[in-house]
Amino acid sequence: MKLVRVGKPGAERPGVLDRDGRVRDLSGVIGNIGPQELAPAALARLAAIDPATLPVLPVVEGGRFGVPWSGIGKIIAIGLNYADHAAEAGMPLPAEPIVFLKANTSLNGPNDNVMLPFESQKSDWEVELGVVIGATARNVSKAQALEYVAGYCVVNDVSEREFQLERGGTWDKGKGCDTFCPAGPWLVTRDEVPDAQKLAMWLDVNGQRMQKGSTATMVFDVPSIVSYVSRFMTLEPGDLIATGTPPGVGMGFKPPRYLRAGDVMRLGVEGLGEQSQTVVAYGER
Repeated sequence: MKLVRVGKPGAERPGVLDRDGRVRDLSGVIGNIGPQELAPAALARLAAIDPATLPVLPVVEGGRFGVPWSGIGKIIAIGLNYADHAAEAGMPLPAEPIVFLKANTSLNGPNDNVMLPFESQKSDWEVELGVVIGATARNVSKAQALEYVAGYCVVNDVSEREFQLERGGTWDKGKGCDTFCPAGPWLVTRDEVPDAQKLAMWLDVNGQRMQKGSTATMVFDVPSIVSYVSRFMTLEPGDLIATGTPPGVGMGFKPPRYLRAGDVMRLGVEGLGEQSQTVVAYGER
């Protein structure tokens, strides 16, 4: 299934895409798509519904897609998880996954504006595969890890490099700025992604291809990441893991290229849909 939430911010209605790409209204079946609806049994009940029996969801706010599920407890991200990206960043390949957090206030609809932070000069882009947790995972094995995954989505791990790397402390303050985590447009359930390590991914800025890669080149694959993170914190239904980015980020250019108001980012992951965000100045949501 491809699950969606459509409508104004804070008033999104749950839906599912049919075979023709139309959004079918799930609001007569469930009130929302949240942690409870991501449990394996709940997803199985939704999968048993023929989308053709559901009404087409009316276009709301120009068909705006919100983050495709609600109730996200935490956003965990993995750094330097592509060898060629680590090289362009001038950083050593990690022996273990680098784990950091993005603030929940960074969540953003997949096509909503991305706002530059106050005094930002080095905001950057990162297309990533997002992993959505569907069952409580605590110290799970790599062999069992995918059993705890509800599905996948596209994530843009927008990053302010000065805040991240030049201001001391951890990476979090360069990663958690408002609007810095566009997610969606769809939550694609795990059964529709037979191999998460064979997905092409790309990102354009102003129509120019910046990133082109594949999840096949991850240093740590999805089962390894889920298992590893679950050793250090309990993963709960609705939690989001952003799994790293391929090369082509602005920081890696010579000279570096960073986002400015008016820029348009467009990005996608194979089978998971596309996003598009316009960059706006601070205070211009």
